[in-house]
Amino acid sequence: MTIELSARQQQILEIVRREGPITGEQIAEKLNLTRATLRPDLAILTMAGFLEARPRVGYFYAGKKSSEIFGEQLRKMLVKDHKAVPVVIPESATVYDAIVTMFVEDVGNLAVVKEHGILAGVISRKDLLKVAIGKQETHAIPVSLVMTRMPNVITVTGEDNVYEAARKLVDNAIDSLPVVKVLNADRKEYEVIGRFTKTTVTKIFVELGSNREI
Repeated sequence: MTIELSARQQQILEIVRREGPITGEQIAEKLNLTRATLRPDLAILTMAGFLEARPRVGYFYAGKKSSEIFGEQLRKMLVKDHKAVPVVIPESATVYDAIVTMFVEDVGNLAVVKEHGILAGVISRKDLLKVAIGKQETHAIPVSLVMTRMPNVITVTGEDNVYEAARKLVDNAIDSLPVVKVLNADRKEYEVIGRFTKTTVTKIFVELGSNREI
């Protein structure tokens, strides 16, 4: 049996084909309608097999693989919407200061900044451990001597998508990335505005796996 679609249902289908996965609210906004108005149309298209729906993901064309849908969703999510508050220390701080800050904040990496929050480098637990087991005086050694310096620090911007940020974590075998605002690309001057971590990725997976209404 052939199902004859209304003009609005055809519009919905085209929107989902072009932009899916997309939520019911987003479809309604594009058509200048309410979610309640669209609910019968979405139900018909879903029951007829034209569309499929996933909680926390949205509507998408039937026939797409789950991996494709998940990947598309991650590429639509921006770092700026999921970044954590940055944990920073000044370039003049000592290794001892870094150890204390890392312990108090319970993080694996610290962004080291110059004046005005400009990224100078990153220091990790491994960097601090090397100094500590070397029996050096942690109060006397500035973090600038043991940190990874710019421009060798892997970063992301708020406009990067979550997939690319997660890929950088995996490809570079690191626990976190400074989220930066580019002030001067030629001089590699970046302002630290957040951090993107493996914990961030875990929270995103939990959020996408939760059963909330689309």
